[in-house]
Amino acid sequence: MPEATTLQSSALTKQEVHAITTFYRAFTDHNPDLLDEVCAPDWQDIPLAPGQGAGPGGLKDQITSVFLSAFPDLQIAVHEIFGSPGRAGVRASITGTHLGEVMGVPPTGQQVDIALHEFHYLKDGRLTHTWHLEDWFGMLNKIGAWHPPTAEASKA
Repeated sequence: MPEATTLQSSALTKQEVHAITTFYRAFTDHNPDLLDEVCAPDWQDIPLAPGQGAGPGGLKDQITSVFLSAFPDLQIAVHEIFGSPGRAGVRASITGTHLGEVMGVPPTGQQVDIALHEFHYLKDGRLTHTWHLEDWFGMLNKIGAWHPPTAEASKA
């Protein structure tokens, strides 16, 4: 697992930093219920994953049925948190061993390291919106499920 450096902006309140770090602990501690502590009831996850319901409940289901099912040893290392009151950016990485189906790909036993970049809006110390971008193409390449076209294929 990559070492978590967690560089934090002094512009964020302690309550905001706590909300953000607890959000990622829901994955790392394999405890989706932590989302209820730090997400507003109408929290928006943008974009939703295929089949994901709205709000914290939708992500809780994804943590259990998708993330921990595919990567039972999943960890998230937060490398950097920066922002201003009410807004924060996070640079992190997801690691785990591909031991369950993910995106239709059967288990490979491969260790993955997925770059994660997210932006959060917070109000009253709780997350209200999260925009996220993960390197799923890198993960698919690592487990052998996606290969860029070859030079010959692109000539066809």
